[in-house]
Amino acid sequence: MASASRSRPRLLATAAAALLLAGGPVLAQSALLDSVKNNPAKAKAICAQLKQLNAQGLASTSPQAVALVARQQNLSPMDAEVLNTYVVGLYCPDVR
Repeated sequence: MASASRSRPRLLATAAAALLLAGGPVLAQSALLDSVKNNPAKAKAICAQLKQLNAQGLASTSPQAVALVARQQNLSPMDAEVLNTYVVGLYCPDVR
């Protein structure tokens, strides 16, 4: 039993580290979404680009649209796809 009580702090530290690491992407996405929530001009500029892509027959979630926003905003493709979806939902629901 003494061995189990000595390993408990290590187990708790490992669990705490795992929780902190798991929260990282959530915090990063919150900051990402806040970047357009707090800057409507940025969101409207993204909307305008997505509308242009729609006119070319490309959806806001197409690989080309995601790559464009990722490149322009210096984001990973996954973050760019999340950003596109968020921007469309809040600022340009006419974009598909």
